[in-house]
Amino acid sequence: MTDAIHIAAQKAPLLEVRGLSKRFGAVKALTDVDFEVRAGEVVALVGDNGAGKSTLIKAIAGIQPGEEGQFFIDGREVAIRSPQDAARLGIATVYQDLALCDNLDVVANLFLGQEMTEDGIHAALRVMDEIEMEHRAIELLDSLAVTTLGSVHTEVGSLSGGQRQSVAIARSLLGEPRVLILDEPTAALGVAQTQQVLELVTRLRDRGIGIIYISHNIANIFHVADRIFVLRLGRHAVTFTRAQTTPGEVVAAITGAQRTAPSAGLEQAAGAA
Repeated sequence: MTDAIHIAAQKAPLLEVRGLSKRFGAVKALTDVDFEVRAGEVVALVGDNGAGKSTLIKAIAGIQPGEEGQFFIDGREVAIRSPQDAARLGIATVYQDLALCDNLDVVANLFLGQEMTEDGIHAALRVMDEIEMEHRAIELLDSLAVTTLGSVHTEVGSLSGGQRQSVAIARSLLGEPRVLILDEPTAALGVAQTQQVLELVTRLRDRGIGIIYISHNIANIFHVADRIFVLRLGRHAVTFTRAQTTPGEVVAAITGAQRTAPSAGLEQAAGAA
């Protein structure tokens, strides 16, 4: 456990979810799920298809609020009923499709929908402050050590998968979020591009951001995660401390081959369906 994680462990979780349940008709997607992430921590959210991962992160992001459950930020109860609520509370999400515009350059993608305008100009005539946006883009990418993009005026459509992921993550940081949800950030990436993204995730953790990392790639999870939260059939099956467990134990918990895990990394287990 890093010093940052040890310090964070002494405080209330940055984000805590208690008793979250969500139903779609007759299907119970989530049942009484408790979840938490602390500042400066990467929590991997894993589970088989249909386990409830997407439902959980959509509830946290305010896209599909649960029918039951409570949310807490720094120990204070909050309401998350919309994406605007989540953004106001410092929760940002980078989805698997990235939502980038291939025909626009890096700067335009970073500020898409939140463009900076020149001061002192009548509201009806305001124009974008392209120079300031360029400077802010360079500063942001430099602070994240994203150095492989070349010019910030490169069209996003010409970038590699890893570079595109870096742009999407950088865009999510413009609002200075405290919690960042990454949905399959290394899906379909090559080895070098995957390493680039994993290094960026580590740098974000070191900045004190709480990261929820959704992935099916066990090797990548063991590279960056501090804890591993397993969902099975909509229920919390088990949480592992990554440094004290093995990939085999995690896979067994995901598939249901092992209802509880025997390793010292086991934090808690609920009855997996």
